Amino acid sequence: MTTEKPTRKTGAAADQMPVENALSRIRIAQPGMAKGARRIADYILEQPADIVRMSVTELSEAVGVSEGSIINFCRSIGLSGFQHMKLSLAQEIVQPVQFIHEDVSREDDMDTICRKIFHSGIQALRDSLSVLDPHAMGRAVDVIRAAKRVEIYGIGSSAPIAEDTHYRMLRIGLDARIVTDSHIQAISASRCDPDVAVLTISHSGATHETVASTRLAREAGAKTIVITNFARSPIQAYADIVLFTMARETAFRTEAMSSRIAQLCVVDALIAALALADYDRSTETLRSTFDVLSIKRF
Repeated sequence: MTTEKPTRKTGAAADQMPVENALSRIRIAQPGMAKGARRIADYILEQPADIVRMSVTELSEAVGVSEGSIINFCRSIGLSGFQHMKLSLAQEIVQPVQFIHEDVSREDDMDTICRKIFHSGIQALRDSLSVLDPHAMGRAVDVIRAAKRVEIYGIGSSAPIAEDTHYRMLRIGLDARIVTDSHIQAISASRCDPDVAVLTISHSGATHETVASTRLAREAGAKTIVITNFARSPIQAYADIVLFTMARETAFRTEAMSSRIAQLCVVDALIAALALADYDRSTETLRSTFDVLSIKRF
């Protein structure tokens, strides 16, 4: 007896499938929005239940923007249009309220702190899966496999993720190098060529050093892949491929672990896809590196 795997819907049907995180998408993208788009965002966040009962004309009049601006706003956060927005909001506002978007506070007891932190990580994974493009992941695999060398850039809280990525790539036999110093990044990037793939990890996508290094690498001919949070950010202008995460940082928990959990899962998926694309070589390299590492264990 065989079972069929569920297939991803495509076309118009896929465009109208509600997403589970419309409000999260708005909150995360809001800081980088233009003035008009920010007014739309503020209005929706303040009264999402009302939006479900409104027409696009009513919303445009309430906010003081054109209907086209409303449609463009919806598309900027990955929705097909206003109807798609309404469907997604309708689904989201009837879900049980959880701790997923709450910051910890000084009055919280230990049980509440733990639940808030864990729910934040869980939600970051769910939201990141919803915005991660499998086609972009496939292109990233092709670019890395075609490259003679992989450069990995990360600074600050992204540096540990870059370190882990470097280790994982070495384990499956890739020629990978990591650079976490901004000065060395600039030198390394400027000396790239078309045979190099550069993977930059930056949650904000706005760290001056990593943006500059990614730009230099691309100008030198390298293919650039960026893992960054879902929102418009400067680094995307220099990325050939973008792999999105979606993790919300709060006032108290900037550089929260939830963003790094999401980045690690994207890296995990990338490594798994790379290993499966060259299965025999990867498994043999994993076996040999395991034997090498065995001398480190008692």
